[in-house]
Amino acid sequence: MVTNAHPIAFAGNPGIFLVEILSIPIRNGPGPSLITPFFSLGSQSMCRTNRGTVGGYFLAGRNMVWWPIGASLFASNIGSGHFVGLAGMGAVNGLAVAVFEWNVSRGLPTWCFFGKRQHVGVITMPQYLKKRFGGRRIRLYLSVISLFMYIFTKISVDMFSGAVFIQQALGWNIYVAVIALLVITTIYTVTGGLAALMYTDTVQTFVMISGAFVLMGFAFDKVGGYQGVFEKYMDAIPRRTVSPTPALYNISASCYLPREDSFHMMRDAFVSDLPWPAVILGLSMNSIWYWCSDQVIVQRCLAGKNLTHVKAGCILCGYLKLLPMFLMVMPGMISRILYPDEVACVIPEECKQICGTEVGCSNIAYPKLVVSLMPSGLRGLMLAVMLAALMSSLASIFNSSSTLFTMDIYNHLRPQARDKELLIVGRVWILLLVGISIGWIPVVQAAQGGQLFDYIQSISSYLAPPIAAIFLLGVFIKRVNEQGAFWGLVGGLAIGLARMIPEFIYGTGSCLFPSSCPRLICGVHYLYFAVIVFSTTAAIAMGISLCTSPIPDKHLHRLVFSLRHSKEQRIDLDMEEEAEAKPREAAWRQYPTAASSLGKLRRCVGWFCGTDSQGEQGLTPEEKAEEQQRLADITEHPRWSRVVNLNAIAMMAFATFLWGYYA
Repeated sequence: MVTNAHPIAFAGNPGIFLVEILSIPIRNGPGPSLITPFFSLGSQSMCRTNRGTVGGYFLAGRNMVWWPIGASLFASNIGSGHFVGLAGMGAVNGLAVAVFEWNVSRGLPTWCFFGKRQHVGVITMPQYLKKRFGGRRIRLYLSVISLFMYIFTKISVDMFSGAVFIQQALGWNIYVAVIALLVITTIYTVTGGLAALMYTDTVQTFVMISGAFVLMGFAFDKVGGYQGVFEKYMDAIPRRTVSPTPALYNISASCYLPREDSFHMMRDAFVSDLPWPAVILGLSMNSIWYWCSDQVIVQRCLAGKNLTHVKAGCILCGYLKLLPMFLMVMPGMISRILYPDEVACVIPEECKQICGTEVGCSNIAYPKLVVSLMPSGLRGLMLAVMLAALMSSLASIFNSSSTLFTMDIYNHLRPQARDKELLIVGRVWILLLVGISIGWIPVVQAAQGGQLFDYIQSISSYLAPPIAAIFLLGVFIKRVNEQGAFWGLVGGLAIGLARMIPEFIYGTGSCLFPSSCPRLICGVHYLYFAVIVFSTTAAIAMGISLCTSPIPDKHLHRLVFSLRHSKEQRIDLDMEEEAEAKPREAAWRQYPTAASSLGKLRRCVGWFCGTDSQGEQGLTPEEKAEEQQRLADITEHPRWSRVVNLNAIAMMAFATFLWGYYA
């Protein structure tokens, strides 16, 4: 429970939740707002960016520079699930979980593929693959599977972890807290578009890193510095390890003793929790999917002013991704050192009383540090950190899923839809997504929180490798055609579901309650399984492609690596579908917009939501042609290109050194 002495306590009154969110105190007593800069930047971006066009709303006018790109990539990736999940896994398993963050160096090819997608003028990854392979089924498949993963993994994990923190810090009801956060996030996602998100993400990144550094300082000071972690972690054992009901379950030493390889990132290839071959190979498959083809990341890269700015933004994000080891993982280990009875509890009855779940309380590692170590005035700062992480991640997912649904599903069903209609549909879809997310809260609340980070990584390992395989084959091997790509995706999905569904049925189990899933199905580590799915997908795609007709080069200019510098005119495979849509679009546009007949109130609402028609009529045909030529240009200034590339090499070298140092 929260006492009246708590500087951000609300005396059990959830009615003032929204007011207090906008004025979180950072000192005792009323303090300045930490959220105000978010709304200030968002308001400026709303005025500066043309939100009345698809390019303005979904891609920020493709005029973003490197620093908001890098900050937005980091903020979109680092959600509250990282603070709670990384710290929790660090408390249980040690340093190795940081491999998920440091593996970002393998995602730097994002900029390599960005040039192709920018050059052909696409907004989503499914659009790029549609131009590459033709047909409609691949684009539809990718859109549906991406939306599925957004709803049931990313959103659910962020909501659950955010609720865990708020419960521990403030004692609020989960539903009240999460619904209010979703409402705030939806407001500036629906109204501002990508530009507002990227500028507010920049502020949120600063808040997250600053607050996390403050907590890290208090945590390291409490255990005697950096060396104190290595000296004391192995002795962090809960006092009660004997079950009061041994007939129900037997608690073995492996359930409460720290792992012997807790300080090693490269672990045994067969029996460890993160085998090193699986980390190098399987995690790379997931990284290719996330950093090179996931819509949340792709959308921010496509919003870049030019290729150099996108490269620099990716490098900035790469540097920032080196921080979670020290800002999240090690503080989680410190939390176990300081509070072993709570964070490392092993008796189910006690765990149930401490955190509400019997499988363990490692997920409270980070919130426990905040509540116990931070001075009362700084707890508001840390609450702002968690809210920033939660809102930035959710807002990014909302905006990107809106783009996927609008451009790849709705626009397919109504190709004659005008920009204004697409923008309205995109915003309505966000509202629907919020409703689905709220309905998913009971499922998330009942999930086994002790496996929070493993949950999202395992689901990605079952569903993402087929997409990564087809993406790489499509870019580098022009012989792959639509038939091979589609049936490769279907085959890979079938194999992934064959593993995922039994895990849901039998459960993943825990140390005290092992899963009864057959070893033949669930015995392979999920990262090894990602390699199997990736390889099978690639084999199916190549086999079927070699048995069917190839795609002529006239359709592939500047879409594949071998033809990336081609100057010949490309005949898009999707031109036939676009040609069918033009007569219907022309007929639709014969009707007047009647913008002048709108009342003042409706015009104000239209401006606030960015759906006024001025955005569609603001450019002449000559200006539109000039703008398209600018967007298609992927040339770089030689000097800045060298500077960026040298920074990339330096960042990857530093990341490799850290890998080796902690291996």
